[in-house]
Amino acid sequence: MRLFHRPVLIATLTTAVLALPACGSGTPAGEDGITLTITANAISGGKNTAAAEWIKQWVIPRFEAAQKAAGREVRVLFQPNGVGDEQYKTKVALDLKSRTGADVIDLDGIWVGEFAQAGYLKPLAELGGTAVETWEGWQQIPQAVQGLGIFDGKKYGLPQGTDGRVLYYNKELFGKAGLPEPWQPKSWQEILDAGAALKRLPGVTPIQINAGTAMGEATTMQGALPLLAGTGTEIYAGGKWAGSSQAVKDVLEFYRQIYSGGLGDPKLQQEAKGRDKSFAEFADGRIGILAEGDYFWRAVVDPKTGVAPMAERDRVVGYARIPAKQPGAGVRGQDFVSMSGGAVRVLNPFSEHPRQAWELLSFMHSAEAVKAELAGAARVTSRSDVNAEVLAADPMLKFVSEEVLPITVYRPGLAVYPQVSAALQEATADVVSGKPVQEAAAAYRAKVEGLVGGSGNIAD
Repeated sequence: MRLFHRPVLIATLTTAVLALPACGSGTPAGEDGITLTITANAISGGKNTAAAEWIKQWVIPRFEAAQKAAGREVRVLFQPNGVGDEQYKTKVALDLKSRTGADVIDLDGIWVGEFAQAGYLKPLAELGGTAVETWEGWQQIPQAVQGLGIFDGKKYGLPQGTDGRVLYYNKELFGKAGLPEPWQPKSWQEILDAGAALKRLPGVTPIQINAGTAMGEATTMQGALPLLAGTGTEIYAGGKWAGSSQAVKDVLEFYRQIYSGGLGDPKLQQEAKGRDKSFAEFADGRIGILAEGDYFWRAVVDPKTGVAPMAERDRVVGYARIPAKQPGAGVRGQDFVSMSGGAVRVLNPFSEHPRQAWELLSFMHSAEAVKAELAGAARVTSRSDVNAEVLAADPMLKFVSEEVLPITVYRPGLAVYPQVSAALQEATADVVSGKPVQEAAAAYRAKVEGLVGGSGNIAD
């Protein structure tokens, strides 16, 4: 998942490129058939090389063969890229502005709304026809996960791999503190209560919920947004951004209780490498509860390949769903919540062959193709049937697939979101440093009002 983005205001591209006549995908039809193209920010021997090889060595030959078996001559080309995410985003936007570009396009899910608002994307059903709604894959992708490619209630893209946020806890510390294991808090108060018990252990920081600006988007995704979802609120809903509402104040108050009450380490939130330090402290048994994504399990504390490996990870590390503020208070009336990120694949609305492009896109998201893309690795995909098979040997990732993805929420795919996120990070930093919740909430609202075009676009 890509966490860090600087907004590229697509609207400004209208002055950067002269309007060109509609020319489809820019890929000429062959003498005996058609040509389709795929683009992604992946290149053999460079960035995301595994994805590039999967497209070239698996997707293209198998799709072409399947089309030939059906009596159709279809040639597929791959347009690789190996650049920074924002450079790739700008390139794709320029292509779509000039009505060119690949037929199937890889995008970060957080860009979908921005591209749709600019007129650079259209709903899949408008392009692929009835085959879109009858695709078998929708039955395998949880409704919440489908949200990664949905904007204003319409499906614009197919989600690729995704992730989920949970509460990790140290079972050994819980035992010493007299806390139950397995542990599943049902409210924020139960998290605080566990923290109070852990506080009695010498040299232990009870709770780590990312806060402040030094941790960047990790503060928003691992902390503020899951907590906000636990109040029944999303950062953007119904065309308005969350302002200094009671929900936002409740989130900031939870941060205050942790960091002013000695349950968390305020200094850790201010250090440039505070998040990495929190990983090391958890691995060393010095943090009791830590909110993170499944990345933490796969890449941080993995016994063999982790950056902060825990030899006894499977025995020592527990995990639980993030509770709503209280039962039933979460988004959609949920008892538990999460946040997810990930990439999507979309169709070029200017493709000369939109129905065939949909066939290619849906083929790339078939169970067989998704399994092939994993290349034997255990990672959470968007498909439940694939997850059931490839995650069977990893109970934590299986837990995320089965228990967390169905309750997850995604960030709004709008250009101004990164700036709103930064304002929310600043609000948590204010509270951690001792500023009153009301004052921090008011400062946050003032910043958001200036970002989103006035108070009419804010829900208080």
